[in-house]
Amino acid sequence: MSATAAQSSTVAATAEAQGGEARAPLCFVVDSDASIRHFLSLILHGSGIDTEEFPDGMAVRPALARRQPKLIFLNIALESADAIECVIALGRAGYGGAVQLMSNRGSAVLAHVKSVGEQHHLRMMPVLKKPFETGVVLKVLQELRLGEPPAVAGRVDLDEALNKGWIEFWYQPKIDLRKKQLVGVEAFARARHPENGVLMPNAFMPGASEIDLIKLSELALDQALKANLNFSKLGVSLRLAVNIPINALVKVPIAHIVESHRAKFEKWPGVVVDIPEEQIVADLALANDITKKLSHLDVSLAVDDFGRGYSSLARLKELPFSELKLDRAFVTDCGSDKVNAPLCKTVIDLAHNFGSCAVAVGIEKASDALALVSMGCDYGQGFLLGQPMPEERFISLLRQRANPRPKSAPAKPVVPVRRAAAPR
Repeated sequence: MSATAAQSSTVAATAEAQGGEARAPLCFVVDSDASIRHFLSLILHGSGIDTEEFPDGMAVRPALARRQPKLIFLNIALESADAIECVIALGRAGYGGAVQLMSNRGSAVLAHVKSVGEQHHLRMMPVLKKPFETGVVLKVLQELRLGEPPAVAGRVDLDEALNKGWIEFWYQPKIDLRKKQLVGVEAFARARHPENGVLMPNAFMPGASEIDLIKLSELALDQALKANLNFSKLGVSLRLAVNIPINALVKVPIAHIVESHRAKFEKWPGVVVDIPEEQIVADLALANDITKKLSHLDVSLAVDDFGRGYSSLARLKELPFSELKLDRAFVTDCGSDKVNAPLCKTVIDLAHNFGSCAVAVGIEKASDALALVSMGCDYGQGFLLGQPMPEERFISLLRQRANPRPKSAPAKPVVPVRRAAAPR
């Protein structure tokens, strides 16, 4: 199965629920511009919403007979006749969801199409003027109460969360920016409180003891490897990344855990252990020793949040790493900021000079994604490319990718693009 990021945005979201499993909400995205369809689909997927994509309104009509979506993003092109005909057809079909018009046309044209929809008793949302940011789309979803609810504020002790089994792991895609392929996945901890719902790491990580951090690291590696095995059974091989503090590296039985899972994979994808830059710099000897001991298992280290330390560049030759992960503060606005752009380029070149890969995290804007590609950045993570999601949601998207519907949702591959940055 091909694992391209482009396919992830154009999959048909009508996969049948199995064993009574509830379907995710469905949204139609109608736009002649494949990159816009791709952009919107990635945002929707990350919010727990399935999508079908269409190049024009005419292709929407037969799809309504299969399954009605909760929301339709409908572009008003230069010639507005197609949008008007689509709106009229939706009204005649008794469509009960919402219609979100979007366009860069003038307000008079937008108001006319919106009024036609209202005359046909459709729920017409306020028109979105292009270009718009991801936050605007999320606001629409929140108003319609679609997708996964945002994480709530709260505070629990990591010890309590571990002992009561509240910890679970969510998975964020890692995209090869040049090949536009899904190549990896990173695991992030969440706490699912029985009353407060899903809690982000900042609700349970502060003040955690070393013992609890070691327990969490061991659990993360074990559970993430089990999840990755499930991903591999769907025909995609993804290199797994987990976050482990350097002081836990020698106390977590990494080799034993990896060996207990490795043989189950038809093709072993390897593991990357992400360690913050300041921790590696503070104990280079330990990092080097662990790297040597784990290399035969295809377990390597990545320098996370690179660029925060003052001595990093001077000591780069000493760092044992397979990836340099650019600090999100540099990635933000790297497509336009005169300071961040050269900083990103410098780090990318440094990574390549040492035979390693450069990974940009926190990509939120299409312009930044395009700039990173032009700089030669290897991999990318961030909201534009997919936010962390529960294992079952990630599996759902992989299943959809295995059953594309090219006739109803044609799209040429485009550069991957994807709420203001959420805490990891």
